Amino acid sequence: MSGICGMVALKGLPAGSRTILEDMTRIMVHRGPDGSGFFTDDHAALGFRRLGAIDSAAGNQPLASEDGRFQMVFDGAIYNYKQLRRELQSAGHRFRSRSDSEVVLHLFEDLGEACTGKLRGMFAFAIWDTRAKNLFLARDRFGIKPLYYTSSGDTLIFASELKAILEHPGVEARLNLQALPHYLTFQYFPDPESAFADIYRLRPAHHLTLDRGGLKAKKYWTLRFNPQPKPLPYLVEMTDHLLQEALRLHLASDEPRGSFLSSGIDSSNLVALLARQEEVNTYAVGCAGGQYDELPAARETARFLGTRHRELTVDAAGYWSALPRILWHQEEPVADPAAVALYFAAGLAAAEVKLVLSGEGADELFGGYEIYREPRAVAPVQRLPEPVRKLLRAAGERLPDHVRGKNYLRRATTPLEKRYFGNACIFNEAEKSEILNPELFAGGWPPAWTITAPYFKASHGLDDTTRMQQLDFFTWLPGDILAKADRMTMAHSLELRVPYLDHVLCEFAATIPGRFKIVNKTTKYVLRQAAARHLPAEICNRPKLGFPVPIGSWIRAHYRASLEELFHGETARSYFNPPALQQMLNDHCAGRKDYGRKLWTAAVFLLWHQIYLEK
Repeated sequence: MSGICGMVALKGLPAGSRTILEDMTRIMVHRGPDGSGFFTDDHAALGFRRLGAIDSAAGNQPLASEDGRFQMVFDGAIYNYKQLRRELQSAGHRFRSRSDSEVVLHLFEDLGEACTGKLRGMFAFAIWDTRAKNLFLARDRFGIKPLYYTSSGDTLIFASELKAILEHPGVEARLNLQALPHYLTFQYFPDPESAFADIYRLRPAHHLTLDRGGLKAKKYWTLRFNPQPKPLPYLVEMTDHLLQEALRLHLASDEPRGSFLSSGIDSSNLVALLARQEEVNTYAVGCAGGQYDELPAARETARFLGTRHRELTVDAAGYWSALPRILWHQEEPVADPAAVALYFAAGLAAAEVKLVLSGEGADELFGGYEIYREPRAVAPVQRLPEPVRKLLRAAGERLPDHVRGKNYLRRATTPLEKRYFGNACIFNEAEKSEILNPELFAGGWPPAWTITAPYFKASHGLDDTTRMQQLDFFTWLPGDILAKADRMTMAHSLELRVPYLDHVLCEFAATIPGRFKIVNKTTKYVLRQAAARHLPAEICNRPKLGFPVPIGSWIRAHYRASLEELFHGETARSYFNPPALQQMLNDHCAGRKDYGRKLWTAAVFLLWHQIYLEK
């Protein structure tokens, strides 16, 4: 685990590039406090920060190939590296260390860009060919590890973090204004755009090549959701077997480790499997004043499994005071309130361990979100003839907002492609028209469905729940879930590993038929049945809470004055319609509406803008 950065200019780097590289590398010290390394020649400069996990003493980078032709910087962990190492040694390669990164370099020597298909793990890496003068960048299948890039003149600049790219004097920090409306819908900036103009994310499962022919991106893998008619016992058996295999591979490390533990089945199952092998450190965070509290349930699971458990309760004041530092680490506005809770959980774990396991990905793969139950709920209306649905929709629109059933009629009479934009849909198009500054968007903006349409097109013919899963897997998972998980753990120099996002397990989970994803209103049915082999029913059947943060009540009780100050500042006047935001705040605080997530989305953007664009 580490941070990587660099720049390549095929016509030659200017003088002073080494100093720029050192600045880029230094600002990511939290990603690798155990050391740094550099490579420079006339055309390329590569920087590296090291957080040791495998063969820490010999894991320094950049790494050179045996003949010196290739130079590599690598971030991540390859879980099948021991098998690959044996194969490469049989082919004649000689190794200088036990590190997994050296395996990647030798594999690239043999296979070139096809090497990514052999890797089982999380990664972002760059390889410079000193002879052919070309650069190869690659990112793992799911987007667990980040990788950004941009161009300044003839120079391509890349890094694990945006703040490293912004250290380059040729890069100006400017808002990606055209993508701001999408942020207001999704609560993050969708791939491949970032919050900064002309700085892009390399998409998951892609590699990028720079050579004399230009810059070329290529996709090397995709997860195909393809439900198969398989019996339930087989699905349960294989899920348990493949998850245990993935966990075994993810435990390859020399460092002390632990696991996050919530009230849910994802982390509870991981800890149960881990506790069969070793004493486990577990970490949980709760938020004061909320309707739901995960800590008692996590505590109960920890007692059952006999873990060494640590927990922390975050109050409204502590949450708000940590926000500027968190947004600096987050780099882009991701308005998920759970990101702040995860920051505190990572800090709790980092005080004792250097590596932590977590359950990201299980919901998208096994059907864990409550919203995935919606297709069954609206099916009776969806099966009606089109003219009848139109009449029902018109009748529903005439109902007052407070009348029960209006929202159901709206959803039930709207096609999936136009009603579902991912696990979070904060502002709809009409609401964005009310709160955005019309002078900035006189020509309008592309609606949110232009982002999701390609994914729905690819899933045509599948059942609606599976289509929702597939959309979330390719958008919500990398854009929100994995982005916050990486930034909040790396803020504490803590390595995060996510065993559910093993591509062998994922490819199997994508074959689970719809009838076994949700059974009698129970989500993640196959996974819960697999977990029942190791956990009692009361733990397996708990509903999902997902880091419940009482952001709505905290706004009413603690944050109203701070939000009013934000909403009437110069930045808010530039991008938004402040009276509309104020009215939302008034209605929310008076209890007339629940605008907590909408208000928080606007507030996070304005706070981020202060940190990165107003300095």
